[in-house]
Parts: sequence; C-alpha cells; structure tokens
Amino acid sequence: MAARTVAKDIITLRGSAAIVSEFFGYAANSILYNRGVYPEESFVKVKKYGLPMLLTEDEGVKSFIANLTAQLSEWLEAGKLQRVVLVIMSKATSEVLERWNFSIETDSEVVEQGVSREKSDKEIMREIQAIMRQIASTENSYFVSGVFDVLAYTDKDVAVPFTWVESDPKLIANPQMVKLHSFDTKIHKVDTLVSYKNDEWDDEQ
Repeated sequence: MAARTVAKDIITLRGSAAIVSEFFGYAANSILYNRGVYPEESFVKVKKYGLPMLLTEDEGVKSFIANLTAQLSEWLEAGKLQRVVLVIMSKATSEVLERWNFSIETDSEVVEQGVSREKSDKEIMREIQAIMRQIASTENSYFVSGVFDVLAYTDKDVAVPFTWVESDPKLIANPQMVKLHSFDTKIHKVDTLVSYKNDEWDDEQ
C-alpha cells in the first residue's frame, strides 16, 4: 500500500508578521500605482499571490517601503501594532483625498506564550488575492498630483524610531467609505477600509 505524506501548515508569530508586513508592501505599491501617485513607467510587473502585481522601481520609494515593512514586522512580532493607514494627499494643497485603513487584531496568546496556529498557505493567499483585486478595481474619482504618507498606530509603550514623527490622524470630513475583504493568518487579522473625499456636485453640474 502506498504511503501518504500529509503536512500541516504551521503559522508562527514571526511567520505571520512576515506575511502581514509583506502584504502591506505590495498593497502600498498597488495603491500608489492605481492612484497615479508615481508615473506608470516607474513600476515593473511581477507575479505575487498568483496575480500580476506592480512594484515601484523608484529608489526612494523602494527604500521607504522596505524600511516601513521591516519596522511593521518588528511591531507585529511584539503584538504592538494596532493599525496602519496609507494616506493620499493633494500635492498642491495637502488636502487628504483617500485614507486606506488596515486594522490589525493580534492573538495575544501567541505573543505571550509563543504558541503557533494552523492555517493553509493557500487559504491565506486566496484571502489576500481578494483584497488585492479590490484595490486594483477601486475607482479613482479625481486626477491630481498626489503625495502619500503612512501612519502607524502602536501601543503607547512602544519605542518609536527617530525616523517616525508624531502626526495628526489626517482624517477626511464626511467621507465615503468602502469596506474591503479581510484576511486572517490565525495570529493576525487584517481588516481593510478605504475612505474617500466626498465630492459634492452642484445641482447644475
């Protein structure tokens, strides 16, 4: 009788932190591409999560996102990261146009006791695919020269690197909001919500 090999997909705290921080890097690239914050030709197509994804080749942005994901991974491993927000603002006026909010729930038992969880890599990838497809399909209702910023909400006892500064929450007054899919590694759950500037049109228009 032929032997059957069965493997379990074990998710550790470090592994989960790596999955989530990598997701933020790709999500940020996708948002910046779709919003035209940087020229289309400054992105290169790669395959990730079973999808064609776009990554910036701008050295400054690449370095920013690499440093960002490394710091997020550290905070995720410590169970100290509550949310990450990517904000797109008008270059001319600094008005906040979009606010991409990624809320994070962390399994405190895993952080405190070092236990692991089980979930298949394929299932996690399917959940991330659904979010990436939504990011790529969200409508851009304005065409302006934009800039972006990233806000991190951490526990108060976290040591913050000197490269990070205190910020206001950069909220949008009376925004339109769209909830996207979530994904869950069984250690970190990420919920995504995007808020848009609500442009009110005059009756004559």
